[in-house]
Amino acid sequence: MRTLMLLLLVALTQAETNTGNCKDMLQGYLTGQLSSTLGAYQVEALRREFKSFTDVIEKSMKEFKENITSRVKTNTGNSSVVYTRWGKKTCPSNADLVYSGYTGGSHYSHKGAAVEPLCLPRNPEWGMYTGGYDGLKNYVYGAEYKTKTFTGYIQTIHDHDVPCAVCLVRQRTVVQMFPARKTCFKGWTLEYHGYLMAGHYTHEAGTTYTCIDSHPDTLHGGSTSKDGKVFYLVEALCGSLKCPPYVEGRELVCAVCSKE
Repeated sequence: MRTLMLLLLVALTQAETNTGNCKDMLQGYLTGQLSSTLGAYQVEALRREFKSFTDVIEKSMKEFKENITSRVKTNTGNSSVVYTRWGKKTCPSNADLVYSGYTGGSHYSHKGAAVEPLCLPRNPEWGMYTGGYDGLKNYVYGAEYKTKTFTGYIQTIHDHDVPCAVCLVRQRTVVQMFPARKTCFKGWTLEYHGYLMAGHYTHEAGTTYTCIDSHPDTLHGGSTSKDGKVFYLVEALCGSLKCPPYVEGRELVCAVCSKE
């Protein structure tokens, strides 16, 4: 639909140009060809009538073009994107909460682990199932923060379970996580910022870099270490990574940003 409207705008622009050319040709014909057979008064009267007619056409085309432009902008503005705010139970004020849930994923020691974390809803539904452990499956565990070597508030949430929130932000077309940034690049809107986390580098399971909110929440009753899916802070190591601008041993931040 958006593409069709844009094509209409191009066609209207070309039509306006063609209309101007036709107008000039007809006016030239009126003043040149007709002046030889009609008197000056009749030619002038025809010119006034013709100008009035073309003015009406041009006004109608302008209004139509403005209406189409408005519809294109409105259609673009209706777009929305969804993202997960890791480490929080709520969404930012500019976004709608789709659901609040529990962060989960594969166990850190499993070689066949799935790499991405999941935001599991608080009200799961079930299809067909068989109860009990049979060993021929993959598994989803809860997630914990592993932050005892950090500082400040984030140090105090060590071993606590990790919440998450799925958020809907309107009038946006794309959302992106930027590592090593706590602000967005020009033209982008900040959804939240935090610290880059992943699994421990010695663990069997592969993981993905995840942006955990800078002031993370915890789940009630989840302060005991049960492991499962675990999140460690990520540090910069110099070598192939250029230092400066990066600094050896510093924890990396992150920002989740959206764009219209």
